[in-house]
Amino acid sequence: MSKKRKAESRKRSSGGRVLLPCVFLACAGLAGADKRDFSPRTDERQVPRAMHSEMKDRPTITVGLMGADINGADNRALQAAVDYIAGLGGGTVEIGAGEFTMYDSLHLRSFVTVTGTRGKTILRKAKAATSPLALDGDFGEEQISLVDPKGFKTGYGVAIWDNRAGGFHTTVARITGQHGNTFSIDMPLNADCMLTETAQAATVFPVVSGCQVEGARVANLIIDGNKAQNVALNGCRGAGIYLRRGFGAVIENCIVRNFHGDGISFQQSNDVLVQGCTCEDNAGLGLHPGSGSQRPVVRECAGRRNGEDGLFLCWRVRHGLFERNILEDNGRYGISIGHKDSDNLLRENEVRLNHEDGVLFRNETLGMAGHRNRLENNVIENNGVKGDAAGIRIRGETRNLVFRKNIIRDTRRPESRKQAVGIRIEESAGEVTLEDNEIEAATSVDDRRKVVPAGHAGLPVP
Repeated sequence: MSKKRKAESRKRSSGGRVLLPCVFLACAGLAGADKRDFSPRTDERQVPRAMHSEMKDRPTITVGLMGADINGADNRALQAAVDYIAGLGGGTVEIGAGEFTMYDSLHLRSFVTVTGTRGKTILRKAKAATSPLALDGDFGEEQISLVDPKGFKTGYGVAIWDNRAGGFHTTVARITGQHGNTFSIDMPLNADCMLTETAQAATVFPVVSGCQVEGARVANLIIDGNKAQNVALNGCRGAGIYLRRGFGAVIENCIVRNFHGDGISFQQSNDVLVQGCTCEDNAGLGLHPGSGSQRPVVRECAGRRNGEDGLFLCWRVRHGLFERNILEDNGRYGISIGHKDSDNLLRENEVRLNHEDGVLFRNETLGMAGHRNRLENNVIENNGVKGDAAGIRIRGETRNLVFRKNIIRDTRRPESRKQAVGIRIEESAGEVTLEDNEIEAATSVDDRRKVVPAGHAGLPVP
Protein backbone atom coordinates (compact mmCIF):
# COMPACT_ATOMS: atom_id res chain seq x y z
CA MET A 1 0.00 0.00 0.00
CA SER A 2 1.33 3.43 -0.94
CA LYS A 3 2.06 6.11 1.69
CA LYS A 4 -0.85 8.17 0.34
CA ARG A 5 -3.34 5.30 0.65
CA LYS A 6 -2.08 4.46 4.21
CA ALA A 7 -2.65 8.06 5.30
CA GLU A 8 -6.17 8.09 3.83
CA SER A 9 -6.96 4.80 5.62
CA ARG A 10 -5.83 6.18 9.02
CA LYS A 11 -7.89 9.30 8.40
CA ARG A 12 -11.05 7.27 7.64
CA SER A 13 -10.60 5.03 10.73
CA SER A 14 -10.37 8.09 12.98
CA GLY A 15 -13.33 9.86 11.47
CA GLY A 16 -11.04 12.35 9.83
CA ARG A 17 -9.42 13.31 13.14
CA VAL A 18 -5.71 13.20 14.00
CA LEU A 19 -5.32 11.10 17.21
CA LEU A 20 -1.73 11.73 18.39
CA PRO A 21 -2.18 15.35 19.49
CA CYS A 22 -5.25 14.31 21.53
CA VAL A 23 -3.31 11.55 23.31
CA PHE A 24 -0.52 13.98 24.12
CA LEU A 25 -2.94 16.55 25.45
CA ALA A 26 -4.64 13.92 27.65
CA CYS A 27 -1.31 12.87 29.16
CA ALA A 28 -0.32 16.46 29.70
CA GLY A 29 -3.60 17.04 31.47
CA LEU A 30 -3.02 14.11 33.84
CA ALA A 31 0.50 15.31 34.66
CA GLY A 32 -0.78 18.73 35.45
CA ALA A 33 -3.37 17.31 37.84
CA ASP A 34 -0.75 15.45 39.99
CA LYS A 35 0.48 18.03 42.47
CA ARG A 36 2.39 15.63 44.77
CA ASP A 37 5.80 16.84 45.88
CA PHE A 38 8.53 14.25 45.14
CA SER A 39 11.41 16.54 45.97
CA PRO A 40 13.98 15.34 48.58
CA ARG A 41 13.15 16.02 52.21
CA THR A 42 15.49 17.83 54.57
CA ASP A 43 16.40 14.62 56.43
CA GLU A 44 17.29 12.65 53.30
CA ARG A 45 20.99 11.87 53.25
CA GLN A 46 23.10 10.07 50.69
CA VAL A 47 24.82 6.97 52.07
CA PRO A 48 28.59 7.34 52.62
CA ARG A 49 29.88 5.18 49.78
CA ALA A 50 27.24 5.25 47.06
CA MET A 51 25.37 7.84 45.03
CA HIS A 52 21.93 7.18 46.51
CA SER A 53 20.08 7.90 49.74
CA GLU A 54 19.37 5.27 52.38
CA MET A 55 16.68 2.79 51.39
CA LYS A 56 13.95 1.59 53.73
CA ASP A 57 13.75 -1.92 52.28
CA ARG A 58 16.88 -3.94 51.54
CA PRO A 59 17.10 -7.41 49.96
CA THR A 60 16.44 -10.51 52.04
CA ILE A 61 16.93 -14.16 51.16
CA THR A 62 16.15 -17.34 53.07
CA VAL A 63 18.30 -20.45 53.19
CA GLY A 64 17.43 -23.72 54.86
CA LEU A 65 17.21 -27.47 54.70
CA MET A 66 13.98 -27.24 52.69
CA GLY A 67 11.33 -24.78 51.65
CA ALA A 68 13.67 -21.79 51.46
CA ASP A 69 14.88 -19.62 48.59
CA ILE A 70 18.13 -21.61 48.66
CA ASN A 71 18.06 -25.16 50.02
CA GLY A 72 21.07 -27.05 51.30
CA ALA A 73 22.65 -28.62 54.36
CA ASP A 74 26.23 -27.31 54.30
CA ASN A 75 28.32 -24.16 54.00
CA ARG A 76 27.86 -23.94 50.23
CA ALA A 77 24.18 -23.08 50.50
CA LEU A 78 24.86 -20.53 53.22
CA GLN A 79 27.69 -18.94 51.26
CA ALA A 80 25.60 -18.73 48.10
CA ALA A 81 22.99 -16.75 50.00
CA VAL A 82 25.55 -14.42 51.60
CA ASP A 83 27.30 -13.75 48.31
CA TYR A 84 24.01 -13.07 46.53
CA ILE A 85 23.04 -10.44 49.09
CA ALA A 86 26.55 -8.96 49.02
CA GLY A 87 26.23 -8.54 45.27
CA LEU A 88 23.21 -6.32 45.89
CA GLY A 89 25.18 -4.09 48.22
CA GLY A 90 23.99 -5.59 51.49
CA GLY A 91 20.89 -6.92 53.19
CA THR A 92 19.85 -9.94 55.23
CA VAL A 93 20.34 -13.69 55.02
CA GLU A 94 17.85 -15.64 57.14
CA ILE A 95 18.93 -19.19 57.98
CA GLY A 96 16.22 -21.61 59.01
CA ALA A 97 16.25 -24.20 61.77
CA GLY A 98 18.44 -27.28 61.47
CA GLU A 99 22.07 -28.38 61.43
CA PHE A 100 24.44 -27.32 58.66
CA THR A 101 27.79 -29.06 58.18
CA MET A 102 30.70 -26.69 57.67
CA TYR A 103 33.51 -27.86 55.36
CA ASP A 104 34.74 -24.29 55.10
CA SER A 105 33.99 -21.04 56.92
CA LEU A 106 30.89 -19.06 56.30
CA HIS A 107 32.68 -16.01 54.93
CA LEU A 108 30.94 -12.79 55.94
CA ARG A 109 30.60 -9.90 53.52
CA SER A 110 30.36 -6.17 54.11
CA PHE A 111 26.94 -4.85 55.14
CA VAL A 112 25.38 -8.32 55.13
CA THR A 113 23.44 -9.51 58.18
CA VAL A 114 23.35 -13.26 58.79
CA THR A 115 20.68 -14.31 61.27
CA GLY A 116 19.51 -17.73 62.31
CA THR A 117 16.43 -19.05 64.04
CA ARG A 118 17.34 -18.44 67.66
CA GLY A 119 18.15 -21.65 69.49
CA LYS A 120 17.53 -23.79 66.41
CA THR A 121 20.13 -22.92 63.75
CA ILE A 122 23.34 -24.94 64.27
CA LEU A 123 26.52 -24.59 62.22
CA ARG A 124 28.62 -27.67 62.99
CA LYS A 125 32.29 -27.98 62.08
CA ALA A 126 33.00 -31.07 59.98
CA LYS A 127 35.52 -33.69 61.07
CA ALA A 128 39.04 -32.52 60.24
CA ALA A 129 41.61 -34.31 58.12
CA THR A 130 45.30 -33.82 58.97
CA SER A 131 48.54 -34.56 57.17
CA PRO A 132 52.23 -33.72 57.34
CA LEU A 133 53.53 -31.69 54.42
CA ALA A 134 55.46 -33.74 51.86
CA LEU A 135 57.50 -30.72 50.73
CA ASP A 136 58.46 -27.49 52.48
CA GLY A 137 55.81 -24.82 52.15
CA ASP A 138 57.60 -21.62 51.13
CA PHE A 139 56.55 -18.12 52.11
CA GLY A 140 54.31 -16.72 49.36
CA GLU A 141 53.69 -20.11 47.74
CA GLU A 142 50.08 -20.81 46.82
CA GLN A 143 50.13 -24.58 46.94
CA ILE A 144 50.93 -27.35 49.41
CA SER A 145 51.95 -30.98 48.93
CA LEU A 146 50.72 -33.51 51.47
CA VAL A 147 51.87 -36.94 52.56
CA ASP A 148 48.26 -38.10 52.96
CA PRO A 149 45.68 -36.24 50.85
CA LYS A 150 42.70 -38.19 52.17
CA GLY A 151 39.98 -35.86 53.44
CA PHE A 152 41.39 -32.76 51.69
CA LYS A 153 39.04 -31.64 48.92
CA THR A 154 38.54 -28.68 46.63
CA GLY A 155 36.41 -26.08 48.38
CA TYR A 156 37.41 -27.13 51.89
CA GLY A 157 39.00 -24.77 54.38
CA VAL A 158 42.57 -25.55 55.39
CA ALA A 159 45.21 -24.33 57.85
CA ILE A 160 48.98 -24.70 57.36
CA TRP A 161 51.66 -24.19 60.01
CA ASP A 162 54.79 -25.60 61.61
CA ASN A 163 56.42 -25.39 65.04
CA ARG A 164 57.59 -21.84 64.34
CA ALA A 165 54.73 -20.57 62.19
CA GLY A 166 52.05 -20.09 64.84
CA GLY A 167 49.90 -17.09 65.71
CA PHE A 168 49.39 -14.80 62.75
CA HIS A 169 51.97 -16.79 60.79
CA THR A 170 49.55 -19.69 60.48
CA THR A 171 47.86 -19.64 57.07
CA VAL A 172 44.11 -20.23 56.85
CA ALA A 173 42.87 -20.54 53.28
CA ARG A 174 40.59 -22.47 50.93
CA ILE A 175 41.59 -25.32 48.65
CA THR A 176 40.96 -24.32 45.04
CA GLY A 177 42.28 -27.35 43.14
CA GLN A 178 44.04 -30.72 43.38
CA HIS A 179 46.60 -32.60 41.34
CA GLY A 180 47.50 -35.83 43.11
CA ASN A 181 49.04 -34.93 46.47
CA THR A 182 49.36 -31.24 45.62
CA PHE A 183 46.65 -28.67 46.34
CA SER A 184 46.33 -25.05 45.29
CA ILE A 185 45.07 -22.55 47.89
CA ASP A 186 43.46 -19.15 47.53
CA MET A 187 46.07 -17.13 49.42
CA PRO A 188 49.86 -17.15 49.78
CA LEU A 189 51.51 -18.88 52.72
CA ASN A 190 52.19 -16.39 55.54
CA ALA A 191 55.47 -18.06 56.51
CA ASP A 192 57.93 -20.78 55.59
CA CYS A 193 56.53 -24.11 56.82
CA MET A 194 59.47 -26.49 56.99
CA LEU A 195 59.56 -30.25 57.23
CA THR A 196 62.34 -29.93 59.80
CA GLU A 197 59.83 -28.01 61.97
CA THR A 198 57.01 -30.57 61.59
CA ALA A 199 55.09 -28.69 58.92
CA GLN A 200 51.50 -29.85 58.62
CA ALA A 201 48.06 -29.04 57.29
CA ALA A 202 44.56 -29.71 58.54
CA THR A 203 41.05 -28.89 57.39
CA VAL A 204 40.46 -26.55 60.33
CA PHE A 205 39.15 -23.00 60.04
CA PRO A 206 36.77 -20.58 61.76
CA VAL A 207 33.17 -21.71 61.46
CA VAL A 208 32.16 -18.09 60.78
CA SER A 209 34.85 -15.77 59.43
CA GLY A 210 34.85 -12.08 58.58
CA CYS A 211 38.11 -10.79 57.11
CA GLN A 212 38.52 -7.36 55.52
CA VAL A 213 34.84 -6.52 55.95
CA GLU A 214 32.82 -3.57 57.21
CA GLY A 215 29.43 -3.50 58.86
CA ALA A 216 28.89 -7.27 58.92
CA ARG A 217 26.44 -8.68 61.47
CA VAL A 218 25.86 -12.18 62.86
CA ALA A 219 22.94 -13.07 65.11
CA ASN A 220 21.07 -16.03 66.58
CA LEU A 221 23.47 -18.81 65.57
CA ILE A 222 24.73 -21.84 67.48
CA ILE A 223 28.31 -22.67 66.51
CA ASP A 224 29.34 -26.24 67.36
CA GLY A 225 33.07 -26.67 66.90
CA ASN A 226 33.01 -30.49 67.12
CA LYS A 227 36.12 -30.30 69.29
CA ALA A 228 36.64 -34.05 69.60
CA GLN A 229 37.08 -34.47 65.83
CA ASN A 230 39.28 -31.46 65.17
CA VAL A 231 42.82 -30.33 65.99
CA ALA A 232 43.59 -26.97 67.54
CA LEU A 233 43.56 -23.69 65.63
CA ASN A 234 45.14 -20.69 67.36
CA GLY A 235 43.02 -17.67 68.20
CA CYS A 236 45.00 -15.22 66.07
CA ARG A 237 43.81 -17.02 62.94
CA GLY A 238 40.59 -18.66 63.99
CA ALA A 239 37.76 -19.21 66.47
CA GLY A 240 34.19 -20.38 66.38
CA ILE A 241 33.39 -16.83 65.22
CA TYR A 242 36.43 -14.91 63.99
CA LEU A 243 37.02 -11.41 62.68
CA ARG A 244 40.19 -9.89 61.23
CA ARG A 245 39.83 -6.28 60.15
CA GLY A 246 36.10 -6.63 60.61
CA PHE A 247 35.30 -2.99 61.28
CA GLY A 248 32.01 -2.09 62.92
CA ALA A 249 30.90 -5.72 63.12
CA VAL A 250 28.10 -6.92 65.41
CA ILE A 251 27.93 -10.41 66.95
CA GLU A 252 24.69 -10.85 68.86
CA ASN A 253 22.86 -13.65 70.66
CA CYS A 254 25.18 -16.38 69.43
CA ILE A 255 26.37 -19.52 71.24
CA VAL A 256 29.86 -20.82 70.47
CA ARG A 257 30.67 -24.18 72.01
CA ASN A 258 33.17 -27.02 71.72
CA PHE A 259 35.55 -25.30 69.31
CA HIS A 260 39.14 -26.57 69.43
CA GLY A 261 40.42 -23.06 70.02
CA ASP A 262 38.76 -19.79 71.04
CA GLY A 263 35.05 -19.09 71.15
CA ILE A 264 34.91 -15.55 69.70
CA SER A 265 38.08 -13.83 68.54
CA PHE A 266 38.33 -10.48 66.81
CA GLN A 267 41.70 -9.09 65.74
CA GLN A 268 42.60 -5.69 64.26
CA SER A 269 38.89 -4.90 64.29
CA ASN A 270 37.67 -1.54 65.57
CA ASP A 271 34.23 -0.70 66.96
CA VAL A 272 33.03 -4.29 67.36
CA LEU A 273 29.94 -5.04 69.45
CA VAL A 274 29.57 -8.50 71.01
CA GLN A 275 26.31 -8.71 72.91
CA GLY A 276 24.30 -11.49 74.53
CA CYS A 277 26.69 -14.25 73.42
CA THR A 278 27.83 -17.40 75.23
CA CYS A 279 31.25 -19.02 74.73
CA GLU A 280 31.43 -22.32 76.58
CA ASP A 281 33.48 -25.52 76.62
CA ASN A 282 35.97 -24.27 74.03
CA ALA A 283 39.57 -25.50 74.24
CA GLY A 284 41.14 -22.03 74.26
CA LEU A 285 39.87 -18.62 75.30
CA GLY A 286 36.23 -17.68 75.60
CA LEU A 287 36.24 -14.07 74.34
CA HIS A 288 39.43 -12.78 72.72
CA PRO A 289 39.58 -9.16 71.52
CA GLY A 290 43.08 -8.27 70.40
CA SER A 291 45.75 -6.99 68.03
CA GLY A 292 44.87 -3.34 68.22
CA SER A 293 41.09 -3.65 68.33
CA GLN A 294 39.90 -0.25 69.55
CA ARG A 295 36.65 0.70 71.25
CA PRO A 296 35.20 -2.80 71.58
CA VAL A 297 31.97 -3.33 73.51
CA VAL A 298 31.41 -6.75 75.07
CA ARG A 299 28.14 -6.75 76.94
CA GLU A 300 25.94 -9.34 78.68
CA CYS A 301 28.03 -12.26 77.49
CA ALA A 302 29.11 -15.46 79.25
CA GLY A 303 32.50 -17.20 79.07
CA ARG A 304 32.40 -20.47 80.97
CA ARG A 305 34.27 -23.76 81.14
CA ASN A 306 36.78 -22.69 78.50
CA GLY A 307 40.23 -24.24 78.64
CA GLU A 308 42.03 -20.94 79.22
CA ASP A 309 40.60 -17.49 80.13
CA GLY A 310 37.00 -16.34 80.04
CA LEU A 311 37.89 -12.87 78.68
CA PHE A 312 41.38 -12.22 77.33
CA LEU A 313 42.36 -8.72 76.28
CA CYS A 314 45.23 -9.48 73.96
CA TRP A 315 47.45 -6.67 72.55
CA ARG A 316 46.53 -2.98 72.26
CA VAL A 317 42.88 -3.28 73.26
CA ARG A 318 42.00 0.29 74.21
CA HIS A 319 38.99 2.41 75.16
CA GLY A 320 36.79 -0.67 75.47
CA LEU A 321 33.68 -1.28 77.53
CA PHE A 322 33.14 -4.69 79.12
CA GLU A 323 29.98 -4.81 81.18
CA ARG A 324 27.51 -7.23 82.75
CA ASN A 325 29.41 -10.31 81.61
CA ILE A 326 29.75 -13.62 83.47
CA LEU A 327 33.23 -15.19 83.43
CA GLU A 328 33.13 -18.46 85.35
CA ASP A 329 34.78 -21.85 85.75
CA ASN A 330 37.48 -21.22 83.16
CA GLY A 331 40.71 -23.21 83.16
CA ARG A 332 42.96 -20.23 83.89
CA TYR A 333 41.82 -16.65 84.66
CA GLY A 334 38.41 -15.05 84.55
CA ILE A 335 39.77 -11.86 82.96
CA SER A 336 43.31 -11.25 81.67
CA ILE A 337 44.63 -7.79 80.74
CA GLY A 338 48.11 -7.05 79.44
CA HIS A 339 50.11 -5.81 76.47
CA LYS A 340 49.24 -2.11 75.86
CA ASP A 341 45.64 -2.78 76.97
CA SER A 342 44.85 0.65 78.38
CA ASP A 343 41.96 2.97 79.17
CA ASN A 344 39.29 0.27 79.39
CA LEU A 345 36.24 0.20 81.66
CA LEU A 346 35.12 -3.12 83.16
CA ARG A 347 31.96 -2.83 85.20
CA GLU A 348 29.19 -4.96 86.69
CA ASN A 349 30.81 -8.23 85.66
CA GLU A 350 30.67 -11.48 87.64
CA VAL A 351 34.03 -13.25 87.84
CA ARG A 352 33.84 -16.52 89.77
CA LEU A 353 35.09 -20.07 90.17
CA ASN A 354 37.98 -19.63 87.74
CA HIS A 355 40.89 -22.00 88.29
CA GLU A 356 43.49 -19.31 88.98
CA ASP A 357 43.20 -15.58 89.79
CA GLY A 358 39.92 -13.86 89.09
CA VAL A 359 41.42 -10.84 87.28
CA LEU A 360 45.07 -10.75 86.16
CA PHE A 361 47.11 -7.80 84.95
CA ARG A 362 49.92 -9.52 83.07
CA ASN A 363 53.65 -9.03 83.66
CA GLU A 364 54.56 -6.25 81.20
CA THR A 365 57.25 -3.57 81.18
CA LEU A 366 56.31 0.11 81.61
CA GLY A 367 55.82 0.89 77.92
CA MET A 368 53.80 -2.25 77.30
CA ALA A 369 51.66 -2.54 80.44
CA GLY A 370 47.88 -2.14 80.71
CA HIS A 371 47.60 1.37 82.19
CA ARG A 372 44.58 3.41 83.31
CA ASN A 373 42.05 0.60 83.38
CA ARG A 374 39.04 0.89 85.70
CA LEU A 375 37.13 -1.91 87.42
CA GLU A 376 33.84 -0.78 88.95
CA ASN A 377 30.93 -2.60 90.61
CA ASN A 378 32.20 -6.07 89.76
CA VAL A 379 31.67 -9.21 91.85
CA ILE A 380 34.88 -11.26 92.01
CA GLU A 381 34.38 -14.37 94.09
CA ASN A 382 35.39 -17.96 94.76
CA ASN A 383 38.33 -18.07 92.34
CA GLY A 384 41.36 -20.30 92.78
CA VAL A 385 39.88 -23.73 92.07
CA LYS A 386 43.38 -25.15 91.40
CA GLY A 387 45.03 -23.48 94.40
CA ASP A 388 45.50 -20.25 96.33
CA ALA A 389 44.70 -17.22 94.23
CA ALA A 390 43.88 -13.52 94.39
CA GLY A 391 40.65 -11.91 93.39
CA ILE A 392 42.74 -9.31 91.50
CA ARG A 393 46.45 -9.71 90.81
CA ILE A 394 48.51 -6.81 89.45
CA ARG A 395 51.82 -7.76 87.83
CA GLY A 396 54.35 -5.79 85.81
CA GLU A 397 54.95 -2.04 85.74
CA THR A 398 51.25 -1.31 85.45
CA ARG A 399 50.17 2.24 86.34
CA ASN A 400 47.08 4.24 87.31
CA LEU A 401 44.57 1.47 87.90
CA VAL A 402 41.28 2.26 89.61
CA PHE A 403 39.20 -0.29 91.56
CA ARG A 404 35.93 1.17 92.76
CA LYS A 405 32.93 -0.40 94.53
CA ASN A 406 33.87 -4.00 93.73
CA ILE A 407 32.86 -6.95 95.88
CA ILE A 408 35.79 -9.35 96.32
CA ARG A 409 35.05 -12.40 98.45
CA ASP A 410 35.06 -16.15 98.93
CA THR A 411 31.70 -17.58 99.99
CA ARG A 412 32.66 -21.26 100.01
CA ARG A 413 33.00 -23.32 103.15
CA PRO A 414 36.10 -22.25 105.13
CA GLU A 415 38.06 -25.40 104.29
CA SER A 416 37.38 -24.89 100.55
CA ARG A 417 38.32 -21.24 100.28
CA LYS A 418 41.21 -20.61 97.88
CA GLN A 419 40.74 -16.93 97.03
CA ALA A 420 42.90 -16.03 100.02
CA VAL A 421 43.93 -12.55 98.84
CA GLY A 422 41.55 -9.82 97.80
CA ILE A 423 43.97 -7.65 95.79
CA ARG A 424 47.65 -8.51 95.28
CA ILE A 425 49.87 -5.63 94.10
CA GLU A 426 53.29 -6.91 93.05
CA GLU A 427 56.65 -5.19 93.39
CA SER A 428 56.85 -3.28 90.10
CA ALA A 429 53.32 -1.92 89.98
CA GLY A 430 52.67 1.82 90.08
CA GLU A 431 49.70 3.86 91.24
CA VAL A 432 46.57 1.96 92.28
CA THR A 433 43.43 3.64 93.56
CA LEU A 434 41.06 1.66 95.80
CA GLU A 435 37.69 3.21 96.59
CA ASP A 436 34.73 1.71 98.46
CA ASN A 437 35.54 -1.91 97.69
CA GLU A 438 34.10 -4.66 99.91
CA ILE A 439 36.84 -7.25 100.46
CA GLU A 440 36.43 -10.45 102.43
CA ALA A 441 39.66 -12.47 102.42
CA ALA A 442 42.37 -13.70 104.73
CA THR A 443 44.48 -10.85 103.31
CA SER A 444 42.48 -7.93 101.97
CA VAL A 445 45.34 -6.15 100.18
CA ASP A 446 48.74 -7.77 99.71
CA ASP A 447 50.88 -4.78 98.71
CA ARG A 448 54.42 -5.91 97.85
CA ARG A 449 55.75 -2.60 96.50
CA LYS A 450 58.80 -1.32 98.35
CA VAL A 451 57.80 2.29 97.71
CA VAL A 452 54.13 3.21 97.62
CA PRO A 453 53.61 6.06 95.09
CA ALA A 454 52.49 9.41 96.46
CA GLY A 455 48.74 9.80 96.58
CA HIS A 456 48.19 6.05 96.40
CA ALA A 457 45.27 4.68 98.35
CA GLY A 458 46.83 1.44 99.50
CA LEU A 459 44.03 0.15 101.71
CA PRO A 460 40.33 -0.37 101.13
CA VAL A 461 38.16 2.54 102.14
CA PRO A 462 35.92 1.46 105.08
